[in-house]
Amino acid sequence: MSKIVVALGGNAILSKDASAQAQMKAVKETAKELVNFIKNGDQLIITHGNGPQVGNLLLQQSAADSDENPAMPLDTCGAMTQGSIGYWFQNAMKEELLDSGIDKDVMAIVTQTIVDENDPAFQNPSKPIGPFYKETEVEGLKALHPDWQIIEDAGRGYRRVVPSPKPLEINEYRAIKQVVDAGIVPIVSGGGGIPVVRKGNRLVGTEAVIDKDFSASKIAQLIDADKLIILTSAGGVLYNYGKPNQVELKEVSVDEIQKHIDAKEFAKGSMRPKVEAATSFVRNTGNPAVIGDLEDVKEIIKGNEGTTIVSESVPATVK
Repeated sequence: MSKIVVALGGNAILSKDASAQAQMKAVKETAKELVNFIKNGDQLIITHGNGPQVGNLLLQQSAADSDENPAMPLDTCGAMTQGSIGYWFQNAMKEELLDSGIDKDVMAIVTQTIVDENDPAFQNPSKPIGPFYKETEVEGLKALHPDWQIIEDAGRGYRRVVPSPKPLEINEYRAIKQVVDAGIVPIVSGGGGIPVVRKGNRLVGTEAVIDKDFSASKIAQLIDADKLIILTSAGGVLYNYGKPNQVELKEVSVDEIQKHIDAKEFAKGSMRPKVEAATSFVRNTGNPAVIGDLEDVKEIIKGNEGTTIVSESVPATVK
C-alpha cells in the first residue's frame, strides 16, 4: 500500500457559482476521481486550496463589519473555510466510498501551520486570494479597502495579495500520522493550514496565507509519504509555456527541473510554487512527486499522465 498525499487546486472546489450548493457539487465530482486512489489500494491523504473561498468570506466579513459584529481576522477566516470545505469533502468522499462498496472512515482535521514571524514574506505580500478582478475595478477596490495590496496575477486578472511565509512545521502532523496509520482518509491543512507563530507554549494566528503546495510537501515529508501528487487544471509541467516549441514533460530529474526553476521559467503565481514544492519533497525523501490534471487521475495512477519528478539523474522525456 502506497501512502499518497494529494494536493488539490481551487478548480477542485470552486465553480463560477460561489454558492455552497455549487461548491459541494464540484467537491462531489472531485471525490469521484479521488476514490480511484483507494480502489487502487493506496492510503490517501487529501489537502486542498482555499484562496477563492477565504477571499469571498473576507468580503462578506467586511460588508457586515460593525462595532457590534466585528469582522473576523484572516487566520480565523482560514479556519472557517477549512471547516466548511473539510465538511464538504468528508461527506462527499464517504458517499463515494460507500457507493463503491468500500466502508472506510474519512476525517477532516483543522490544521495549524507554524511559520517564522521574521519570514521576509511579511514584508512582501505575494499570495493571491479571493476572486479575480478586471483592471477597471482595481481603483475602486483600493478606495474601499486602502489596506489591500492588489497585483496582476499570471495574466488572468487582478487579485488581492497577502503575506505567504514558508511552513516550518505542521502542528498536528503526529495526529495526522496516527489517523493515516489507522487507515482513515484525512482531509488536512486546507488552504495550507492556519498560519500561526509560536510564542512560548502559545500558537498565535497571523494575517497570512500559506501556499497549499508547500504545506502539502511538508506534510508528505513529515508523515513519510511514498508519493506527493499535485493536481491542477493545467496538466503537467511545460517547458517554453505559450511558445511554438512548448512541450509537456513526462519524467524529469529533480536536478534538471531545478535549473529551470533557478532560471525563473515558471510563472510565480501559477506553476512555480508547484514545482518548488514537488522538488522539495523529492530532495528530502528520495520519493517521486507528480504534477498533473485532476481529470487524468486514472491515467496518473497508471503512470500514463502528468509530470513525474524523480530523484535520480534521468534524461528528461516529453509526451
